[in-house]
Amino acid sequence: MANFLRLLGRRLAALPLMILGVTLLVFVVLQFAPGDRAVAALGEGASPEALEQYRQVNGLNDPLFIQYFQYLGRLITGNFGNTLPPEKPILEVISSAFPVTLQLTFVGVIIAVIISLLFGVLAALYRDTWVDQLIRVFSVAAIATPSFWLGILLIQWFALGDNSWFPSGGLTEGEGFVGWISSMALPALALAIPVSASLIRVVRTSMVEELDRDYVRTAIGNGVPYTTVVSRNVLRNALVTPVTVLGLRIGYLLGGAVVIEMIFSLPGMGQQILNGITNSDTNLVQGVVLVIAVTFVIVNILVDLIYLLINPRIRTV
Repeated sequence: MANFLRLLGRRLAALPLMILGVTLLVFVVLQFAPGDRAVAALGEGASPEALEQYRQVNGLNDPLFIQYFQYLGRLITGNFGNTLPPEKPILEVISSAFPVTLQLTFVGVIIAVIISLLFGVLAALYRDTWVDQLIRVFSVAAIATPSFWLGILLIQWFALGDNSWFPSGGLTEGEGFVGWISSMALPALALAIPVSASLIRVVRTSMVEELDRDYVRTAIGNGVPYTTVVSRNVLRNALVTPVTVLGLRIGYLLGGAVVIEMIFSLPGMGQQILNGITNSDTNLVQGVVLVIAVTFVIVNILVDLIYLLINPRIRTV
């Protein structure tokens, strides 16, 4: 337990530095975005004097390092600024959009985990048979399929015409859990299938390596049922590597959710990024991208902790 707490402390101590690096990266990248924030705020017809006054008031004429520290100071106090006119607190915009993206990512993770575990374990247990070959074909095809294209296909197959089993876009309100899951099903599936395809190969490889270890043969030779060995020992040991890979794939899921939301007209962070880019609203884009990036960092720390729980041997490192 002491080793586990020490490793937890190391990761939590590194969290502020990682978040600081994220804020710096987001700030620097968006400084090169095209467009003039003063013109975007006041309009094309604003006078040069009004534009200059706006830049002066908002610190746009200050050196970049001063602008960054001012930006950092606002973030520390929880002030993400306001959107362009009509002004609205960015934190309020994010608080309404972020749960949609989080829900979509969560459902996508659940679907990806179920598909990858089911197919990966089957491919390992029936390796080099037609089952393994069929799953391999599926995984290769799914990896090569872009999420946005798959989303369009799913809309055509299951949300249009006579096959309108799911809504083609937006959130279904007033129908409780059934309405929510029907709205999330297709976008989450489009998001999850390419990710699950890569995880299938990782799960299969890990399972095959564990099945070939001496302790499996010893346990079976001592009369322990094969299903018991697989479920209690092999599967748990084989999950160590897939859990680590899943943590990295969650970043892809978050980024992919932004694109999928636009295709399915979901009012999430992707829609807000699109609004910010369209309106040259740098503050809005900065706030949304920063929240997504920080979420990715925090999720990876949580995955590291799960990794430690699954594999007790790592706790002694």
